[in-house]
Amino acid sequence: MTRSDIRVGVDIGGTFTDVALDHPGGTATCKVLTDYAEPERAILKGIEIAAQNARIPLSDIGQVIHGTTLVTNALIERRGANMAFITTEGFRDVIEMRSENRFEQYDLNLQLPKPLVPRKHRFTLNERVGPKGDVLLALDPAETQQMARRIVESGFEAVAIGLMHAYANDAHERMMADALKDLSPDLSVSLSSVISPQMRELPRFNTVIANAYVQPQVSAYLNRLVTKLRGSGINAPVFMLHSGGGLISVETASEQPVRLLESGPAGGAIFAAEFARAHGIEKVMSFDMGGTTAKICLIENGSPKTASTFEVARTYRFKKGSGMTVSTPVVEMVEIGAGGGSIASIDQMGRIQVGPRSAASEPGPACYQRGGVEPTVTDSNLVLGRLDPDNFAGGEIPLSVDNAFTALSDKIASAQGIEVTEAAFGVTEMVDENMANAARVHTVENGRDIEHFTMIAFGGGAPLHACRLCEKLGIDALLIPPGAGVGSAIGFLRAPFSYEATRGLFQTLSEFDAGAVNAALQAMEVEAREFVEQGVRDGRTTTSLTAFMRYAGQGWEIPVPLPHKAFSGCDVDEILTAFEEAYRTLFGRTIDGLAPEITNWSLTVASVLPEPDAVHRQNGRDAATISRTRVIYDAALRRDVEAQEVERRSMKSGSAVDGPAVIVEVETSTIVTSAYRAIGQPDGCLLLIRKDAS
Repeated sequence: MTRSDIRVGVDIGGTFTDVALDHPGGTATCKVLTDYAEPERAILKGIEIAAQNARIPLSDIGQVIHGTTLVTNALIERRGANMAFITTEGFRDVIEMRSENRFEQYDLNLQLPKPLVPRKHRFTLNERVGPKGDVLLALDPAETQQMARRIVESGFEAVAIGLMHAYANDAHERMMADALKDLSPDLSVSLSSVISPQMRELPRFNTVIANAYVQPQVSAYLNRLVTKLRGSGINAPVFMLHSGGGLISVETASEQPVRLLESGPAGGAIFAAEFARAHGIEKVMSFDMGGTTAKICLIENGSPKTASTFEVARTYRFKKGSGMTVSTPVVEMVEIGAGGGSIASIDQMGRIQVGPRSAASEPGPACYQRGGVEPTVTDSNLVLGRLDPDNFAGGEIPLSVDNAFTALSDKIASAQGIEVTEAAFGVTEMVDENMANAARVHTVENGRDIEHFTMIAFGGGAPLHACRLCEKLGIDALLIPPGAGVGSAIGFLRAPFSYEATRGLFQTLSEFDAGAVNAALQAMEVEAREFVEQGVRDGRTTTSLTAFMRYAGQGWEIPVPLPHKAFSGCDVDEILTAFEEAYRTLFGRTIDGLAPEITNWSLTVASVLPEPDAVHRQNGRDAATISRTRVIYDAALRRDVEAQEVERRSMKSGSAVDGPAVIVEVETSTIVTSAYRAIGQPDGCLLLIRKDAS
C-alpha cells in the first residue's frame, strides 16, 4: 500500500464525529464527540487517534474524505448569509407562494415556512426568456449596472440569481453576475443555470437560494479545515461526499455546497450497498441510527435508491411539503429524529414521546455526566442493561447509571406512576415503533413489500435496536457489518468519484429533436468529466443517462434509464419502450392516448470501483466463546433475561450464539433478542437469523 492508498474518512454527526482510516494493516476507527464550536477540531482529534492506533504518521495520509451536516443544519437553524435574490419581474414571490399545497389538510392554523430571503431582499429585473431559450425581452445592460450597485451598496454577503427559463438560456443570468463581479470580485454569487439548470422555477429558485445562503459559511469552514489539516502535517487532497453518493473536490464543494445536503447519510447507504453486493442480497433496507437521527434507505440490486429532489428543513415533523424542496441529486431515504441522544418527554395527553429534540454531544444524555438532565434513548438503554457503563465508546466515555436512573425517574416514571425500568422500556419501545412506522411507510410509498427485505444495520445506535425493529417489521435476516459503529465514515472510503450534470430540455416524444438532445448531453458530459477527473487515478469511468418523462398533462415525471449514446430520430421507439416499462413498474399500467414528454436529462460520470469479494453464507457450526453473562431487558418478553456476552472479535466465521445475547465491540453493541441467532461470517459480518426461519 502506497501513501496514496492510505485514506481517511470523516463523518460529522449531531453527537459523534466518526473516523475510519484505511492503512496496510486494515481499517482503524474511532468516535469522538462532535465539537459544535469548531467541528474541524474534532476531525483532527479523531484522525490523530485513528492514526496513532494504526501507527501511521499523519504525513503518510494520502487522501481525506469528509461528509458534513453543516449545510443541512445551517438551513434548519437559519444560520446563513445575509443575502439577496434577483429574479424576473413578476416572480419575486414564487418562493413564498410555494406550490400552494396544504401539507396538513385539517390544520386551520397552518403556517407555511418562511422563505430564506425576506421580500425586501428580493429584487427583479425587467427581462424575459422563453422556455425554448428565445429572448422575449432583452435585459438592458444599464439595468444590470444599476442593480449591481444597489446590491453591493446594501452590503449583502451573497447573491442568488434565478431568472425565468435560465436553464434554456443563461445569457441574462451571466450578464447580471458579471456586473456584480465587476463591482465586487469577492462577492458570493450563485446562478440557477449552474446550480440547478432544470425546468420548474420553484425548486430551481429554492436550490440556488439555498446554495447562496450557505456558501460563505461552508467555504470558510472548508478553508479552516484544510488549513488545520495542513498545519498538522496532513498535506493530502481533501474530497467531499456529495448527497448523491459520490466524491467531489473541496473546491467544487465550496462553490456548490447545496450538493452536500445529506452527504453523511449517503455514505451509510454506500456502506450498506457494498455488503449487499458482497452477500448477493437483492433487496436490502439499510438502517443507520446515530446519536441524533435514524435513516432508512432501500437498496436493490446493490444500488441505493436515488432521487433528483430533496426536501430540507421541514417545519412539521415528517410532513412532506412542509419544507423547502431543492433539486439536487440525493440518495433517497427517510430520516427521523430518533437517535441515542433523542430526548424523551410526556406530551399533553400523558403519552411518552421521543424526539425530535436531541441532547446531541453538548450537553449529551444525562448518563454522559456532561450536564445533561433530560432522559434520552441512551439513558434508557443503559438502565435496561443493554450498554456497559464502563466500556462505552471503548471506555472513553464512562456512563453514570445513577444519572440515567434519576433523569428517567424525574421526567418520565414519576409522571406516569410507573417503575423506572418500565419507563425506560416505554422510551425504547416508542423509538423502535417510530422507526418501524417510518420503514413501513417508506417501503409502501416505493411499492415494496418489507418482509422480503434483509436489514443491514450500522451506526452507533442501530445494532442496539435492529433486532427489535426486525421483530416489528417481520424481517427474518439482519446483517451487522464490521465497523458498523462508524459505517458512514467507512462508506466514504468506498464511494466513487462522481458528478451528476442535469439539464432542462422540454420535448414531446413525437417532436424529439435528436440534435438538440445530443448537443446538451455532450455539454453535460464535458461538465461531469471535468469534475470527476480531478480524483480518478486510473482513468476508468462509467457514464449513465436518465431522462425524466411523464404523460402530457401530468404534474410530475419519473426517471427513465437510457443507454448513453448519440441519439437519432430512429431511437424514439426505444425511448418510448423504456418509459412504458418504467411507468408500468411504478404504477402497474400505462396510459393509452396520452403523449409522453421529456422534461429534464441527467448524466452521471463515475469512477469504476472494484467489486467486493463474494461472501458465502456460513451456518452456525461452532459455539461462540462466552465472556460472561449479564442481565438485559428483552422487549418481546417484557422482562429481564440472562444474556450471554460475546466479544465481537471472537465471532469467527461459523461461530454462533443464540439470543438473548450481547455482542460487544468498541464503537457499539449488538443486542440479539431471544427470537434470533447470530452467526459470524467470513467477511466479519454478523448474520442474525430468526430462529424459526433458519
